[in-house]
Amino acid sequence: MTRPAKITFSELRDMGLHGVVVYCADYHCSHSIAISAERWGDDVRLSDIEPMFTCTACGKRGADVRPDLQTGRGSRQLN
Repeated sequence: MTRPAKITFSELRDMGLHGVVVYCADYHCSHSIAISAERWGDDVRLSDIEPMFTCTACGKRGADVRPDLQTGRGSRQLN
């Protein structure tokens, strides 16, 4: 099953946001972290980077990456 393509980092920045929240792909784990989105280019989609992550709590590969609507900065650690 293919997941739908998400917005680009350019579109994220156009909304005035500069961070993303990365959620573990294992919903039983529910580990997440907010990080800065500045490292990715404008043409990259959030869905493009999801396979690149490995959870530091459970070791599961893959993630759900969403815009950080709460702070927009990526400066907070979540659990």
